[in-house]
Amino acid sequence: MPGSARFDALVGDVDPAARSEAADRCATLLVRGPIDPADTDVIDRLVHLAETEGLDQIAELWSGAPADSLAGCLWRLYLLRTWVYADPESAAREFDLGRRHSPVHEVVAGVCDPPGPADVQWLVDTVLRGIRVGEFADTLFRAAAFARVTAAGRAHRDHGEGSSYRSDISASRLMSMADQLETAAKMELEGRLA
Repeated sequence: MPGSARFDALVGDVDPAARSEAADRCATLLVRGPIDPADTDVIDRLVHLAETEGLDQIAELWSGAPADSLAGCLWRLYLLRTWVYADPESAAREFDLGRRHSPVHEVVAGVCDPPGPADVQWLVDTVLRGIRVGEFADTLFRAAAFARVTAAGRAHRDHGEGSSYRSDISASRLMSMADQLETAAKMELEGRLA
């Protein structure tokens, strides 16, 4: 059997347990705030890192987190925002189309009719602001509603031409994300989301 020196000599990525622990700690600090006054410095560093290096560096930690964890929720919120900013025209078109096929919860109402790219960017930013200034469960419910409506729009996008396998899969994945966010929101209300 190889000894510990053999494993210590292997070059590789960060220990998955250490990565998971860092992801959980960052997510908890961002969502719950500091419990220990010393953690305030950590939050300041995280915010500074997000401002200078971009949220991508922090979000990368969250990418492998399970959907029913704070880090997993933040990863899904990050993905939604990244997609909306990368392709606001498609996001607006799919959200508008989805509103015709799926009931829109009041939590995502208030967007112009029809919504433009800037309106959908504003909506996703408003939802994400709730991470620090509102109830996290509300943030998750709103993001889930947005994803659900957009998934309906994506599924019906090619309806006239016969929907494509690719758009069906993409809509299905977006619907799964909506389900995961909604489940996490319910866990948050029950005090079980960590």
